[in-house]
Amino acid sequence: MRMPPFAGAALAALLLIWSGTAAAEQVRIKDLGRFSGWRDNALVGYGIVTGLGGSGDSPRSEVTRQALRNVLGRLGTNVSPEQIQSRNVAAVIVTATLPPAANSGDRIDITISSIGDARSLAGGTLLMTPLLGPDQRPYALAQGPVVAAGYRFESNFNLRQRNQTTTVSIASGATVEAGVQARLLGPDGKIVFLLRDADFTTADRIATGINAALGHGVARVRGADAVSIDGDALGGDVNQIVARIEGLWVEPDSLARVVVNERSGTVVAGGGVRISSVAISQGDIRISVSIDNQASQPYGIAGYAPGVGSLIVTNTRLDVDEGKDAVVRFPNTTVADLVEGLARVKVDTRGMIAILQALKSAGALHADIIVQ
Repeated sequence: MRMPPFAGAALAALLLIWSGTAAAEQVRIKDLGRFSGWRDNALVGYGIVTGLGGSGDSPRSEVTRQALRNVLGRLGTNVSPEQIQSRNVAAVIVTATLPPAANSGDRIDITISSIGDARSLAGGTLLMTPLLGPDQRPYALAQGPVVAAGYRFESNFNLRQRNQTTTVSIASGATVEAGVQARLLGPDGKIVFLLRDADFTTADRIATGINAALGHGVARVRGADAVSIDGDALGGDVNQIVARIEGLWVEPDSLARVVVNERSGTVVAGGGVRISSVAISQGDIRISVSIDNQASQPYGIAGYAPGVGSLIVTNTRLDVDEGKDAVVRFPNTTVADLVEGLARVKVDTRGMIAILQALKSAGALHADIIVQ
């Protein structure tokens, strides 16, 4: 597929805008990573969904029958396995994410997934299900009606289904019972900031910005992915210290990368990515083969001759279109300037991708190429 020339020109304009702003752009420290101890916590539980109207697990599912016997037993009812033959119940796994700071009574979202042979969970009710953390302690309780964004109807081997009805998500479907609070201050009195993208230069700039705002020697680079802050030396409330650090602005550094998507013909690169002096020659040869099949029917005196087959005549035409070669010389420049120059000589986006890959192979493109 050939893209119009203006697409390459628009892309060049975007890259030029990037080159004028990306190098001088500053971001908040809170947008570059997180503090050690500030993290989500996974919860999981095992329960049953009732009231499914025949779309639940089959009676041969021993897991579901055992779970239902346990629930009824806790409610004071003793039943035998033979008495449980309903398809109105399904065994499910319930998962949730506990935020870093959660108080008793807060509501969190849950996801319910069938683990048996249930056909649909729509219209059921999840019975009280404790959600356990990695330490096997219950932190939340999930219960309530199950609303599926879809349907599944089956009758006489005819099936109509929309979306997945054996896995559903329920907003605010669980209540936090045991609150948690993240511990940002370590046992050694340090507050550690973890970078989302490890980079020594960015870590050093973060430490320099913190020292300039809070005092010399307060922060130091612990590695490419971490900056250590002396909380004891600062004194005061840890929450106020963290809030001040999060609001500081620094200029992050980044690796030189060019991302290309061959399927969509997209090129994305930082405007500061450098290219050594090169001369580019880009030619385009198109070959098309056209085949025209015609049938020749023998014709007699009284019309078409009976019992005589048709003759297929094939005409083939080969067209070769040699496009104009484009020879462009570039001094030491950036990817943005290169894309703009190629757009001026009407090289489409896919041709630009091929040129960038060739430049990388030749050692003239000083960046990593990521092909998606």
